[in-house]
This record gives sequence, structure tokens and C-alpha cells, in this order.
Amino acid sequence: MNSRKEQLDAFGRLLDIMDDLREKCPWDRKQTMESLRHLTIEEMYELGDAVLENDMPEIQKELGDLFLHLVFYCKIGSEKAAFDVTSVLNGICDKLIHRHPHIYGDVQVADEEEVKRNWEKLKLKEGKKSVMEGVPKGLPAMVKAFRMQEKAKGVGFEFENSEDTWAKVEEEIAEFKDEKDLDSREKEMGDIFFALINYARYIGINPENALERTNKKFLQRFQSMEKMAVLEGKVFSEMSLLEQDALWNRAKEEY
Repeated sequence: MNSRKEQLDAFGRLLDIMDDLREKCPWDRKQTMESLRHLTIEEMYELGDAVLENDMPEIQKELGDLFLHLVFYCKIGSEKAAFDVTSVLNGICDKLIHRHPHIYGDVQVADEEEVKRNWEKLKLKEGKKSVMEGVPKGLPAMVKAFRMQEKAKGVGFEFENSEDTWAKVEEEIAEFKDEKDLDSREKEMGDIFFALINYARYIGINPENALERTNKKFLQRFQSMEKMAVLEGKVFSEMSLLEQDALWNRAKEEY
């Protein structure tokens, strides 16, 4: 591994390059925080894909892209005299020290869960009115549900065991079956999703990762089916469901 000096030198090099780009590159000069926002979100999703694939070279590349974006925001912040990379880094360092009294103070904790509970309590003491304030409004629905459930758990609002957690799923499914009109069924379907996400979280499965793995598997199998159809001289969309199902079973053997 590289020494701390080499790490700091690399970070300084990025800061110097950012200064050059902001001054000399027409595209970089034009950017604002608003114009960077959707690009940053895209980079986060690309990093997420690389993590799911366990592709270390790609993870390294995407982390580099994110570092660039973070430095870019800091550069724009300094131009507005709002903040700079120094205040940003010192801010997170101060917060981490304050939120970890079991490391930087005399607080004793028994396990990871107690650390999380203390974290949420400290946030409330800092002036937040609700533990849910830390959940971004723009998160995708599944990720948002997962984060809200984690926040609720942090203050003790949690089922006592996995059996009770799963019973909630079954309860919501039963309520869905009893509804007749579309609006009510939509609401109950949302409750089923929320309960399933909660159960997955409870037993240690990240539902976003689980669903994305299934998405990738379905994509691979479906595209394999399409290739098989071409090799057989057929048009997939014109095949019968029985023929398509036969291809699906073959694709399942590959993926």
C-alpha cells in the first residue's frame, strides 16, 4: 500500500488539476452544481453496478470519477465563498469524532447495534426533530424504505424476531387479497413491498442488491433466449409461449 505522504500527494495532484480545468477548460468552466448533479447520480449508479459485479478495476475507476465530482463541488463552493475542500473535510472529521464517543470519548458500547442507536440519539441532540430527516426525499422508493426502516430500528422501533417480521408480510398479503378496487389494491401492494423490504433487512439481506442481482440474471437469460431463437432461425416475438418457455428452461441452465 502507498504511504500517507503518497496518498496526500495524489489528492493534492487532483486539487491542482481541478484548478487547471476550472480555469482553462471551456466545459469545466461552464459547470455548476446543478449541471453536475445528474452526472454525479449517474456515477453513483455506475459504482453500484461495479460493486455488485465485484469488479475491482471498475470500482477503482468509478471511485476516481466520484473523487473528481466531490472536488468539483468543493471548487465551485470556494468560488462562491460558501465552503472549500478544507472546510468540507474538517466538517466530516468533526462530525465523525462527535458521533463516535466510544472511540474519542469515554462511552462504552457492547456491539454494532448500540453504536447505531447512539448515532441516532446524537443526531437528535444536534437539533434534528426527527430521525427520518436524514433520509433524502429523492431516493428511489425501495432504497428510501430500507433507510427509513434502518432509522426506525436505530431508536428501537423494530419487531422482536424474524417470525413476527414475516407475519407482517403475510398479513399485508391477506389484506391485498381482500381489496377489490385498483386504488386500494395499489396501496396494499405498497404495504406488501414495504413489509418484504423490512423482512429482508431484518434477516441481513439488502433488498436493492437482491433485486438488482435478479434483474441482471433475468436480462442474461432473456438475451440468451433471443440468441437461441436466432440460431434456430426463428423470431422470438413470433414464437408460442410454450416454445419460449422451452428456451427459458435452457437459458436457466446457463445462468
